[in-house]
Amino acid sequence: MTTAPWRDRSLPADVRVTDLLSRMTLEEKTAQLYGVWVGATADGDGVAPHQHDMTADHDFDELIRHGLGQLTRPFGTAPVDPESGARSLARAQRRIAASGRFGIPAIAHEECLAGFTAWRATAYPVPLAWGATFDPALVEEMARRIGADLRSVGVHQGLAPVLDVVRDPRWGRVEETIGEDPYLVGTIGAAYVRGLESAGIVATLKHFAGYASSVGARNLAPVRAGTRELADVTLPPFELALREGGARSVMAAYTETDGVPASADPALLTELLRTEWNFSGTVVSDYFGIGFLQTLHRVAGTPAEAAHAALAAGIDVELPTLKCYGQPLVEAVRAGEVPESLVDRAARRVLLQKCELGLLDEDWQPEPTERRIDLDSTASRALARRLAEESVVLLDNRDGVLPLAPDTRIAVVGPRAADPLAMLGCYSFPSHVLPRHPGTPTGIEIPPLLDALRTELPDAKVTFAEGCGVADPDPSGIEEAVARAAEADVCVAVLGDRAGLFGRGTSGEGCDATDLQLPGVQPDLLDALVATGVPVVLVLLTGRPYALGRWHGRLGAVVQAFFPGEEGGPAVAGVLSGRVNPSGRLPVSVPQAPGGQPWTYLQPPLGLAGEVSNLDPTPLYPFGHGRSYTTFAWEGMTDGTPEIPTDGTYDLSVTVRNTGARAGAEVVQLYLHDPVASVTRPDVRLIGYERLELEPGESRRVTFHFHADLSSFTDRTGRRVVEPGALELRLAASSADVRHTALVRLTGPARVLGRDRRLLCPTSAEG
Repeated sequence: MTTAPWRDRSLPADVRVTDLLSRMTLEEKTAQLYGVWVGATADGDGVAPHQHDMTADHDFDELIRHGLGQLTRPFGTAPVDPESGARSLARAQRRIAASGRFGIPAIAHEECLAGFTAWRATAYPVPLAWGATFDPALVEEMARRIGADLRSVGVHQGLAPVLDVVRDPRWGRVEETIGEDPYLVGTIGAAYVRGLESAGIVATLKHFAGYASSVGARNLAPVRAGTRELADVTLPPFELALREGGARSVMAAYTETDGVPASADPALLTELLRTEWNFSGTVVSDYFGIGFLQTLHRVAGTPAEAAHAALAAGIDVELPTLKCYGQPLVEAVRAGEVPESLVDRAARRVLLQKCELGLLDEDWQPEPTERRIDLDSTASRALARRLAEESVVLLDNRDGVLPLAPDTRIAVVGPRAADPLAMLGCYSFPSHVLPRHPGTPTGIEIPPLLDALRTELPDAKVTFAEGCGVADPDPSGIEEAVARAAEADVCVAVLGDRAGLFGRGTSGEGCDATDLQLPGVQPDLLDALVATGVPVVLVLLTGRPYALGRWHGRLGAVVQAFFPGEEGGPAVAGVLSGRVNPSGRLPVSVPQAPGGQPWTYLQPPLGLAGEVSNLDPTPLYPFGHGRSYTTFAWEGMTDGTPEIPTDGTYDLSVTVRNTGARAGAEVVQLYLHDPVASVTRPDVRLIGYERLELEPGESRRVTFHFHADLSSFTDRTGRRVVEPGALELRLAASSADVRHTALVRLTGPARVLGRDRRLLCPTSAEG
């Protein structure tokens, strides 16, 4: 085999893989199409529902004798020392390579939604916090570091980012999303992909497509989105991350749209993804997603039928472990029920990716190159701190309650104040895996806000009372909390979510909410604190937005942090003390009332407030909103009412000056308003943004290079078009805070766009 063409690195990958496939048996080809989850068993407490009936007890040596496609989560299933884990993974890879005729190792994949989901690895802020930064460059830097950590222990593929656009904030997985706007999700998501891929890790986009549009905000419920909503809201982030980020893998969603499961939809996974978008990487199933075609969707009667449907649709790899793509598939091919060409197609894609990763090379070595592996380095913690600081959103600050005086009396109250896990989302290792390993230390330092505030303000007198639990109905602790608040100059109420999985938390996968009221008796606690007359600073550590209209005008200040990671405590404390000037902006709207959902700011006229309904969905704090401890002046906006062709461009500029006494960041946002179109359009939608960091007195001029393609939408025939007519380009500090409007008229014929359309609004800034 050592002289075979498939071993020759001088040959093109396609030639090498063609030669290799010609030598492989059916069993050897199918072995490349599934993963094995060594740590998962058919009994005991699983990571996810259905794990017990989707996981069979297999003999590992028997499974790998024909080769193996993937190894599932060797670090993310149980607490594993990174150095020991890397050596163990290397031994497993040598064992896999030695068992098959061709000596091909497996691709090892891991979750990396908020950092590498492994014991003792840095827990970064969740993706919703990335969105709040409006800082793609910083997110790319984080992803590059995560990718380097994955590579250091022998992992090849990361199951991130999540590119679902929030459609109903009651959905439990909102914390995993980047926000409610497709442009923000796409640009931040593409930055994450670039960072991960630059480290040599295969980025996997998920969940393709429509997962966040599930009925009633229930996890894994049917999707009732229309074709234009899917085309104009759901799909653009994936297209952008593929074209601008270079992702090499896509994960099919669990859900079904209009009766067709994504995992069995060739129109989605082949016609759109591969033919229209020219994607050439691998498509993997979500965990157990192929088996679910039989057990949950009931579009297949047997595992072999499920395998056939998924392969025909375009899923190349069954994850996380073997159920349908093994012996049931082999027998169906032998019986003539499944074309072997489908197996060949998927195996070719998998082997091409392995070739890219060097796994077909004879001199491939699985052992880590670093002697000492540190997955939570000083540099990583510093980056986690910076990201957390940029993500904190100051929603309100009445009468200058913040920053807190350094020598004041502070009553810290609430169930999230003293718990380190209040900082972490459900895919951070301590929240995701350690609940099944009681007594195991978290492996990383996570200062809770109470400790961080005492460190931040050493001269302040800080007292504490929990008040209540996160979701506990017991109100007996409220009395003590009120007593502590009454003794203080200011009360910091730290409320929010507990991340968990499948009902074990108030936020996270399978932790969907009936409404957007704060969980448990936390609203009663906040009512009691406000009634004391002591200024209350509300700090929210959550995975979704919660309705705050009940307390609007009664709170001294409101600070929102979306699970800000292991350095979130010091970051939020820095905002409260004034060491950090808040610069985060809302990636999701904050509602007035807990009901009346779903609602996001991407509404056509009928979705806005009006006289036809007594329910006013107008958010309390709109998308893009965020305050600062300094002030900014917007000056010198571009004037005129230009006419440009439907394939033309227009530059729109504004100068932003820091008029305050301290450094700060302003986020200039560009929105599009289309007054008249052939189908209804969102009243406004984000098409560009630029984050400007300015010293006191400093100014910068930012220019948005608008192209008419950015006004495109899907028309009644399903084509993406640019229509002639009037447009408004709105320079704004949020979706509701417009500072300047430029009128533009598109002239000439309507244009039908292809896959080469412009997706981004480039910006340039000069001092």
